[in-house]
Formats: sequence, structure tokens, C-alpha cells
Amino acid sequence: MISGLTAAEQQCHNLNDLKAGKYQGYKRLQLVEGLSEFPEEILSLSDTLEVLDLSNNLLSELPDSFVQLKNLKVLFLSFNQFKVFPDVLGKCLNLDMVGFKSNQIESISETALPRNVRWLILTDNCLTQLPHSFGQLSQLKKLALAGNKLTAIPESFTQCKQLELVRLSANELTSVPAGLFKLPKLAWLALSGNPLVGQHKAHSGIAQYEQQDIVLNEQIGLGASGVIYQGKLNNADTDIAIKVFKGGKTSDGYPEDELNACLTAGHHENLINTFAHISEPDFLALLMDLIPKGYENLGLPPNYETCTRDTFVEGTQFSIETIFNIARQLADVLSHLHNQQVSHGDFYAHNTMINAQGHVMFGDFGAATQLHNLSEIQQQQFERIEVRAFGNLLDDLLAQSQLNESENSTLAKLIPLRDACLNDNITLRPNFADIKVLLDE
Repeated sequence: MISGLTAAEQQCHNLNDLKAGKYQGYKRLQLVEGLSEFPEEILSLSDTLEVLDLSNNLLSELPDSFVQLKNLKVLFLSFNQFKVFPDVLGKCLNLDMVGFKSNQIESISETALPRNVRWLILTDNCLTQLPHSFGQLSQLKKLALAGNKLTAIPESFTQCKQLELVRLSANELTSVPAGLFKLPKLAWLALSGNPLVGQHKAHSGIAQYEQQDIVLNEQIGLGASGVIYQGKLNNADTDIAIKVFKGGKTSDGYPEDELNACLTAGHHENLINTFAHISEPDFLALLMDLIPKGYENLGLPPNYETCTRDTFVEGTQFSIETIFNIARQLADVLSHLHNQQVSHGDFYAHNTMINAQGHVMFGDFGAATQLHNLSEIQQQQFERIEVRAFGNLLDDLLAQSQLNESENSTLAKLIPLRDACLNDNITLRPNFADIKVLLDE
């Protein structure tokens, strides 16, 4: 996560060695010891410690002395027992990434949020409101708030001009500030599982089976919302892919919302084909065609340094012709999705697969939002937000490009398109129908 870590620093550590002083000089420390109190010995690493991971313990508070960790950039306290976001973190000026997933946090004071935080994870807590001081987080790029009890978002939220990714699914929102949809950098927004969005089911004409109708074989994939198996329908010879959803809330929202969005998305040659579902009270699953052999992920997920932007295998290069071909297919499938009133919400190269012939397959609707119950203006804004994600992906691919002189005319079309998609004024961005026309000319 932080560059320059030794192999020993990247492993899980133990409390006895910490007390014995064996970790002096370390930049990263991880302890999983059933801790109910913060070990003061950690403060002895204040001159060097940059990453502290105390997830999966029993902690409920941090001492005021925590501020001594003056070089700390990354703090993980997920799966603990915090009910109040620690006030002391507001004094930790170098904190860049903070994770409190799956605690029981009910409140955050006006002074508790680290002013320079760039990546804040508060998924699966008990928050009913956010402090007005949210608007002071001028560096915030990535915000995960799915699975809380939020009934409103403060107006100050719209002052977070650097926000690029926002997860607000599985809350109790009946409205959001109009300025949320106009944030200049926002490219990935998830709002499913809120009264504001409601529920929409489009299952007519799609086969429905029962759990007893399928056979699960080996696991072939694992995501935030479920496990993907290779399997079969009973009495059938053809192998299929079966995504079995985990129960309860996920990091992106409710499993049933993902299932409904995926079924609403319909058929398209660049979508992984979903042909049936199982919707039983204790068993949710999607039945899909297996992706043919030869497809690989177009990119890799973001890392600590890139925060919201995809990464690529070192040495990856794309020709301008390949980028143009990818852009045409993705513009077409995104146009299709928005015609179905579905915003994908997680449009990334790492969710896109491509084969040697340049054919693209797209899926993973965990962060999707169905737009049917939103106003026409909000639906258009949702699309323009996703257009910015398209622009980001195009920008990432162009950064990995190799140019032949014969491709100059194609490049001359892609660069203005990228710039138009990334316009900070959301009303000046094209929609996907416009992008399709431009790429088809």
C-alpha cells in the first residue's frame, strides 16, 4: 500500500514483539489480537509509522495520545466496536485514508473528521446523520457510506468538489442535495436501496428457478456481494455461471437491488448474458452464460496511490485502434443501459473483460442504481456522471497507448471526446447517444 515496505512489514504482527521493541523503524503495523484497549506501545513507532491496521479487534475508543502518530497516513479500524467516530482523528493532519467498515458508529462530531482525508470508508454502521463539517473535506475523493441509516445529506456535502466516487446505497434517504448530482469530478455514484430511488423489478419474460434446480460445482469468482460458481441446471449438459449472493448488506448495498438491476439491464452483445434467477427468501442467485475462454480483465482495481483510478499490469500498451474499438463498444453498452434506466455506478476497466479479437464483455452490477423513480433531470444527470467515468477510462487507456503515425486521425477524435466527457460542467458533457454518433462517424 505504501511504497518501500519490507516483506516483514507487510505481514501480520504480534503484541509481544511490539512490546519487545522489535518493530522500531516500521512504516506499517497490523495487529489482530482481540484487543479491547489501544496498545500504547504503538506510540513508540511515531517517527516512522505510516499505516496502522487494527481491524478485527474489540476496540471502541482511541486515546488522546493517538495524535502523537504524526506520520500516520492510513488507518484501518474495520470490524471493531466503535459507536462514536473518535474525536482525536480530527487532529491527525496527515491522515489520508481511514476505514471504519462494520462497526456500530452512530455519530460523528463536527471536529472529528481528519481535514485532509482523501478516502473515507464508513460502510455498514449506524449513522443517521453526517456533520455539517463534511463540506470542509476539500481533499475527499472516495466516500463509502452504504449500509447506514442516513435520512439526509447535509448541504455542505456539495462543497466537496474533489469527490469522485460516492456510495450511498442501503440508507433511508428520501432526497439528496441537488448539488450532489452537479459535483464537478463525480464519476461513480450508487444510490440504490433508498426510498428516494424505490424498487423496480423487470423480471417478466426472464426464467425463474428454484435452488433445487441447480448444481453448484467449483468456485470461479468472488466479489463483494457474492460467490460465482461453475454449475449446471439439473438434467442439462451445458456449464453455466451461477452467482450466489451473500445475505444482508454488502459494501455496495442490498443483494436484491443488484439482482434487479442486472435483470433490468436486458440483453446486449457486450453484456454478460443473464438468462434466469432464483429469488427465494434465503437464497438469491443469478444464472449466467459462462464467459468464453480467452477473456481477460482490461485493467486492475485502483490502489492507495491512484485512489479512484484503475491500474494496469506494468508494460501494458494499447494501440489507438484498440482503444477506439473498446470505446465504441462501451459507449454502445452504456447507451443501452441508460435506455433501460440503469446506471452502472462502477464503470471501470477492471470490471471490463476483453479477448484477443478486441471483443468486450461487461458486467458486475453491485453498485448499479435503477433510475425509473427519479425525475427526468436526475436521470440525465446520472447519465452525465457516468459519462465522466467513461472519460476517465478513456483517459487511462490513452495513458497506456502506443501511437503509430497512421493513427493520428483517430487520436484526433479520441482526445476531444475524452476532454468533453471530463468537462467539470456536467451540463456540457455529451450523453452516450452523442458519443455513439461521434464514434460511428
